Amino acid sequence: MSTKKTSGGFPLIVSALAIAICLGIGVFIYKGILGAASNFDGGDPDKGHPHNILGTMYKGGFIVPILIGFLLTVITFAIERFITIMKAAGKGNTDKFVSKIKTLIANHDFEGAKAECDRQKGSLANVVHEGIAKYQFVENDTHMDKEAKVHAIQKALEEATALELPMLSKNMVVISTMASIGTLAGLIGTVVGMIRAFAALSAAGAPDTSALATGISEALVNTLVGILTSALAIIFYNVFSNRIDQITYAMDEAGFSIIQEFQSSGK
Repeated sequence: MSTKKTSGGFPLIVSALAIAICLGIGVFIYKGILGAASNFDGGDPDKGHPHNILGTMYKGGFIVPILIGFLLTVITFAIERFITIMKAAGKGNTDKFVSKIKTLIANHDFEGAKAECDRQKGSLANVVHEGIAKYQFVENDTHMDKEAKVHAIQKALEEATALELPMLSKNMVVISTMASIGTLAGLIGTVVGMIRAFAALSAAGAPDTSALATGISEALVNTLVGILTSALAIIFYNVFSNRIDQITYAMDEAGFSIIQEFQSSGK
């Protein structure tokens, strides 16, 4: 009996390439958009005073393109996880699918249940399909006692689930990592910016509140982008984790129904 497996998610090499591309786009945005001459007095990004938010962000320093790359990475992998998890859940509502499967199993309509799995598709349907197929396989096996048959069904369900779960949680580590380092990278940029601002102020000899305020605002750009990156990553991570838990619970519920029905069948 062959075990189905839902495909999906970026392979490791593609994930690494996607992160590199996002960082590259971050550098392009920093140089080409934020550093455009039109954003600065005199058209000089290095010496001119910024006269809009884009110019101010450019003045945030070398951490800004990295943070933009991190933000794009979060968005990219959030889209990838959304598509993959939606595919894993199947075409229809998972609660309705599980309810329908439980009814079909209770009525011993296993072919109907398998057909429903084929219509639903996805990780949940694959696990249920394997459990039902194993149920039918051991049902009339005269060489196994009932306890062995139950164990065989449980093993089939566990193996099918073990194949599907890694795909569900794949690349979640990237999102969780961005949630952790986004704020830290932003704070690094802010500290560096503040050091530069106060160093320039001390070198001027006389207090220049305008220059100090500009320097601080440029430094805080890093904090803004870093916090935004971390906030989005945390939101996406929690949403996807909750959805994965729902799918996993549905797998367990459907599997329990299959085993319970076999135990009560008397075979």
